[in-house]
Amino acid sequence: MAVGNLSKTGEEKTASRGQSEVNRRLKYISLAVLVVQNASLILSIRYVRTLPGDRFFTTSAVVMAEVLKVLTCLVIILLQKRLNVKEMVYFLIDVIVVQYKDTLKLAVPSLIYTLQNNLQYVAISNLPAATFQVTYQLKILTTALFSVLMLRKSLSRVQWISLLLLFAGVAIVQVQQEGNKEASVKDTSNQNYTVGLVAVVISCLSSGFAGVYFEKILKGSSASVWVRNVQLGIFGTALGLLGLWWNDGAAVAERGFLFGYTSMVWCVIFNQAFGGLLVAVVVKYADNILKGFATSFSIIVSTVTSIYLFGFHVDILFTAGAGLVIGAVYMYSLPKAPGSSASPSSSSSSSSSSEKTDRDAEMEAFLPKCAGKEKGS
Repeated sequence: MAVGNLSKTGEEKTASRGQSEVNRRLKYISLAVLVVQNASLILSIRYVRTLPGDRFFTTSAVVMAEVLKVLTCLVIILLQKRLNVKEMVYFLIDVIVVQYKDTLKLAVPSLIYTLQNNLQYVAISNLPAATFQVTYQLKILTTALFSVLMLRKSLSRVQWISLLLLFAGVAIVQVQQEGNKEASVKDTSNQNYTVGLVAVVISCLSSGFAGVYFEKILKGSSASVWVRNVQLGIFGTALGLLGLWWNDGAAVAERGFLFGYTSMVWCVIFNQAFGGLLVAVVVKYADNILKGFATSFSIIVSTVTSIYLFGFHVDILFTAGAGLVIGAVYMYSLPKAPGSSASPSSSSSSSSSSEKTDRDAEMEAFLPKCAGKEKGS
């Protein structure tokens, strides 16, 4: 009997070591995916917007990304329903049409996200990729402030210090760029630094508010993240089409919806559509520190790549500002100290537990459910 127990314990330890090794590998894979997604989207948008020749309509690209995102989420929901189309249709009618009041709550963040996606194209078209990547980290500041105001979240002293460093770093980069506009923006006839800066600041503000608002909605609902993305996508597509008609209606009617689309443009759209969904799945294996490290590393990747692709000039001032931002992002992602205070500590622990539950739910939603779990769905 004792031999059997020892054998069982040995097998459990071996299985535990094997699982630990798998999780370690998945963390490294998560880091790579997060870095590539963060850096490649910005660099690819910048690249396609600076190429000579016919330019695609950014409003149509936003709409196309929303459509692809909705289709992807519908496929995932269909997998959840074990490829039962009828069951999926009845389910979607119930959560989207019958519970229309719940669906309408998504109109506000959807409007903001659509605006944000369009503004990102404007900002990246007028700013160097590295400058945009650094400045766009202001969304951490706006998200933190809205979280404190709307969700009553508490921030540790280290997080407040990191936000100040973040603001200082972005300010230094902007001062450097202001004195070096000619080097950072080659073709001043087509690119306007001020327009790009205003666009990225508004995008950061909208990102912070929409993210916190969406989190508040998710916490008060049992709907899966995929259903929420379908609801967001429906509004996003409608609002995107409205924006397309308002801004480029005549030109699209004359030249076509897909005017200027190349293989590289399609890569950008696919990255924008699937990147967020991919990260939602990958984040299950990535803690906050890893996410912060990935964001910091992607800034370095964007800067180095910009030097070779776009002739971006890096001096001491930019390096100092970017260094402050990278350090601030990493500091903000650090967990709160256990002895900081009783209330924040318990709040942090509860938040961490809730985040883990949300991640598990997202991953479970991504996979088809087996018969034994059907009742729980």
